[in-house]
Amino acid sequence: MDNVTIKRALVSVTDKTGVAEFCKALVDEFGVEIVSTGGTAAALAEAGVPVRPIDDLTGFPEMMDGRVKTLHPRVHGGLLARRDVPEHMAAAAEHGIGMIDMVVVNLYAFEATVAREGVTEEEAVENIDIGGPSMLRSAAKNYEAVTVVTDPAEYEVVLEEMRSTGGSTVRETRKRLATDVFRLTSAYDSAIWMYLSRYGHERFPEEVRFRLEKVQDLRYGENPHQDAAFYRFIDAKEHTLARATQVQGKELSYNNILDTDSCWAAAREFTEPCCVIVKHTNPCGLAIAPDLVTAYARAYAADPVSAYGGVMAFNQLVTVDVVEAMFENKHFVEVMIAPDFEPAALELLDEKRNLRVLKTGGTRLTGGHYESRAVEGGMLVQTSDSVDEDPSRFRVATIAKPTDAEMEQLLFAWKVAKCVKSNAIVLTKDFATIGVGAGQMNRVNSARIAVEAAGEQARDSVCASDAFMPFPDSLEVCAAAGVTAFIQPGGSIRDDDVIAAANRLGVSMVFTGHRHFRH
Repeated sequence: MDNVTIKRALVSVTDKTGVAEFCKALVDEFGVEIVSTGGTAAALAEAGVPVRPIDDLTGFPEMMDGRVKTLHPRVHGGLLARRDVPEHMAAAAEHGIGMIDMVVVNLYAFEATVAREGVTEEEAVENIDIGGPSMLRSAAKNYEAVTVVTDPAEYEVVLEEMRSTGGSTVRETRKRLATDVFRLTSAYDSAIWMYLSRYGHERFPEEVRFRLEKVQDLRYGENPHQDAAFYRFIDAKEHTLARATQVQGKELSYNNILDTDSCWAAAREFTEPCCVIVKHTNPCGLAIAPDLVTAYARAYAADPVSAYGGVMAFNQLVTVDVVEAMFENKHFVEVMIAPDFEPAALELLDEKRNLRVLKTGGTRLTGGHYESRAVEGGMLVQTSDSVDEDPSRFRVATIAKPTDAEMEQLLFAWKVAKCVKSNAIVLTKDFATIGVGAGQMNRVNSARIAVEAAGEQARDSVCASDAFMPFPDSLEVCAAAGVTAFIQPGGSIRDDDVIAAANRLGVSMVFTGHRHFRH
């Protein structure tokens, strides 16, 4: 069949955007009979659209709190009957089954329900749609005769086609819409399966299906000869990079996105006003302070050379004085991300039209979700790196004890080290980084880089190492530069040698008992 005239439409939607206007056009322009259920029928009637209740069609009442209403032969027979098979049409006539030419259905918001904090299993189960997917699948299977619409964005498209054909839809459109149905129902069932697999069962089930939606095509990947696109998980949490809004600037690049993700993750480690400047996924400057202007000044001062062309994150509202400080430094950045920006700050940033500005609408504490990374032919999945950084559980391993001020500084440095690629050595002073050694093949080279970057500021600073120091050499390099206190996980077979070196040099060292590798 090519063109199919629409005479009867069954309408049952959770998302009622535009449905009254769509149905009114079907009735007024094409004389279509509208059959509807429960809340949808009430909404259409209130909008002045003539509606035939579903129980009038089926001869059977809606029951069990709406769990049973469309699961009936007069619904599915009207959808599945092949109009070109005489036996089908004879059976329909014998049992009083009228044809349904269009189905307008979208599903209970299961994914939105389970994404809410604190949702119960009972609430989740009640939001598993049964009748909706059943009607969609029946209609989509019989796309030769039935038009199925799941997305309000398609309403005007369908109407325009009906206007051009005298009230019909064409086969190409029906097949396209049917294909969308199986994408939708497959994803819907996967979401339910994934939720129930997680709930009360093993943390990592035997099979996992990720659902992603394209955010944008990218000009290229890490290098110009690589093609790339940015996708987000369908269930991505709010206030994440994937859900951020770009308010100005050029299109984000592949590398911009990687750097911004690292930057935003680091800023969220702190509740105090924080500024993070990232270059090639590593913080080149990170500081906390009583206000964002001071935090920015200290982060920028940590490494002004590397800060040029970097990505910058703030964990609080960006005010105009922060932007003025940035402009005063003639600080060129590729991306800025923050929960929000003052209107005056955005107005000033508008002078830098190529600068990409993102707002997340809020912050999320680190942890509470899964991290995934692709490898060739597979995927690594882990829980996020979030532990209780309780100093009362740390152990001072040396004769010298850190002062209270040093301990506060050590905790700051320890959080920064978590955000630096391993092998990570971080020197800090006054709650700002002064030297960062990142991503080296051995830890002592990271220590040398951090000390060289810090220069004279290394004196009376503190040091964090993301994993244990396997030899005394890293400690000795930093202590020779004037570092007075160290924090590291401990756990090396040579811990005693490292402790002995610290005692010999008169520095304090704290063991946390856990590491923060970041590959």
